[in-house]
Amino acid sequence: MIDEILEEASEKMESTLSVFRDDLSKMRSGRASIALVDRLKVEYYGQDSELRQLASISTPEAMQILIRPYDKSAVRNIEKAIQMSDIGVNPNVDGENIRLNMPALTQERRRELVKFLGRRTEDSRVAIRNIRRSANSDLQDFEKEKLISEDERARGEAEVQKLTDNFIKRIDEFGAEKEKDIMEV
Repeated sequence: MIDEILEEASEKMESTLSVFRDDLSKMRSGRASIALVDRLKVEYYGQDSELRQLASISTPEAMQILIRPYDKSAVRNIEKAIQMSDIGVNPNVDGENIRLNMPALTQERRRELVKFLGRRTEDSRVAIRNIRRSANSDLQDFEKEKLISEDERARGEAEVQKLTDNFIKRIDEFGAEKEKDIMEV
């Protein structure tokens, strides 16, 4: 029973960490990153498709993203999707390729991004702590129902705390790495 609670809590925490990492990959930093556009939705023959399914995406230079559509007829739709997105970059179309030249971040914009990153990091920590609270509540319910002893509940809560500490540490590490990336000129 305790193992099931621990496994469920671990899966939920892993999911929270995965969402956090995905959010970080979409945040702009000092360099161009294909993560900014690879999941961008593009209308293609009446259906929304992710850009990575329609084109090859690369970063030939530190501040440039190159998009090479597999189907040349998709260029206009890709350009339109980029313009409507919130990445704040105008696409340059040179025939069959699209180039995104990323403007350098100002110091003020870097600080704003770091503040946003701090809020996002704290939100993820809170989500992890909520999962811990839920798992501990389940353990207490099991104890009240006499399914586990007080000692087993205490051992289970200690394991849940270890799990929580580990995931919060990982979130903090990813956040610190991204902050370093954002502030790098």
